[in-house]
Amino acid sequence: MEYKIGENEDLKILRSETVNYNFNKKTGYMETYGKTKDEDPTFSPMGPFIADIEISTICHGINNRPCTFCYKSNTGVGENMSLDTFKKVFDKLGRSLTQVAFGIGDLSGNKELWDIMSYCRNNGKNYVVPNLTINGWDLDGELADKLVSLCGAVAVSKYEPKDICYDAVKKLTDRGLTQCNIHMLVADSTFDSCIELMKDTKTDPRLEKLNAIVFLALKQKGKRNNLHPLGSEKYKDLVDFAFENEVSVGFDSCSAPMFLNAVKDRDNYKELEQMSEPCESTLFSSFVNVKGLMYPCSFLDDQTTGLDVVNCSDFLKDVWFNENIAEFRKNLINTEKNCIINGRGCRKCPKFDIY
Repeated sequence: MEYKIGENEDLKILRSETVNYNFNKKTGYMETYGKTKDEDPTFSPMGPFIADIEISTICHGINNRPCTFCYKSNTGVGENMSLDTFKKVFDKLGRSLTQVAFGIGDLSGNKELWDIMSYCRNNGKNYVVPNLTINGWDLDGELADKLVSLCGAVAVSKYEPKDICYDAVKKLTDRGLTQCNIHMLVADSTFDSCIELMKDTKTDPRLEKLNAIVFLALKQKGKRNNLHPLGSEKYKDLVDFAFENEVSVGFDSCSAPMFLNAVKDRDNYKELEQMSEPCESTLFSSFVNVKGLMYPCSFLDDQTTGLDVVNCSDFLKDVWFNENIAEFRKNLINTEKNCIINGRGCRKCPKFDIY
């Protein structure tokens, strides 16, 4: 697939006959279109635009207590991706890449984290903005300075006690990070905490410069995970509360069908639909685990066969268009037929029943 890349300090653009994008490196805003700006492309034939790369499975949790709902079942003993392996993975993914989201538990888990993130920005061939999600537990001023200097966005996962999260947000935003979010898992047992968090954004000065709360859909995976999904009525209550109280919120792509169903009767539904991105695994994004193996997403690394990115000779041929990836891509696209909201289809997870 022939395409051209143009970029400067602020923007990266891709142009081809079938898929095009404009990406703002400073804000993270991205618009993607097909042959014309009125056409939505089905998938990227030139490789992923966004990569989720797991560089460590080491996580001690909060107060050295592993989270009961961790879908990875991570502990303080795990594996790290080396800088050398990361370089090989990064270079294989290609120049269409705009963002890398790093998977890591403890910031101190992988000693090469900072070199890995620096390589994204300064590899000489492909300037890519790194993003990171942290638990906030081991964040001090020095680490906050490093994150702000290297990352386009940082998300802090909210656990209990909430002060760990809120203090981390303040450390980051005080240092000038504008794209700082809080990740909050949505489940039946976390509903009250979700409401409390939204209220706290209006009253707690530590959250004054917070960009948004990002609600994450529950996938019932993990040996320690015994949480239950939030029903559609209470999910609508969650969304309505955000709108009524003018709280800045976002949702992961897994949540798109639930979010669109919750707002389907709103006058600005069309606008909200344009701002919602359903699952894009294998369409525009990819997941690579700590061993350098690619899977459709991070929730499927024990359910499907991983494809070796490090040692492949041709990433597009051997991985991106591999028959296993192509089959998942086909199944994902076909889910639009069975997910009708306001007369239109919305892609939904073909593997987990999370709706």
